[in-house]
Amino acid sequence: MKTKNAIQILKRRAEKKPSLKKAYEEEKLNFQIACLIRETREAAGLTQSQLASLIGTKQSVISRLEDADYDGHSLSMLQKIARALKKSLVLDFEENHAV
Repeated sequence: MKTKNAIQILKRRAEKKPSLKKAYEEEKLNFQIACLIRETREAAGLTQSQLASLIGTKQSVISRLEDADYDGHSLSMLQKIARALKKSLVLDFEENHAV
């Protein structure tokens, strides 16, 4: 069955080529982190500027962290954000069935 969904097309192509698969997985993770930051901030009723103030940074930094194309997320920054939003940062390792 043909699809016009770009994500599905990329996923299908990535499954066939290891170098694409790695890039796809990295981009997927960046997207998930960016969405999680934005959604949690919005659920707390905070603007980017307000969150930035809570963690001692600038609004532009929060904007960059919420951008799916940004790949510089650091554990220390995620921990600062979690504390500011009164959340716990939870990390886990999952089985990689593709190996």
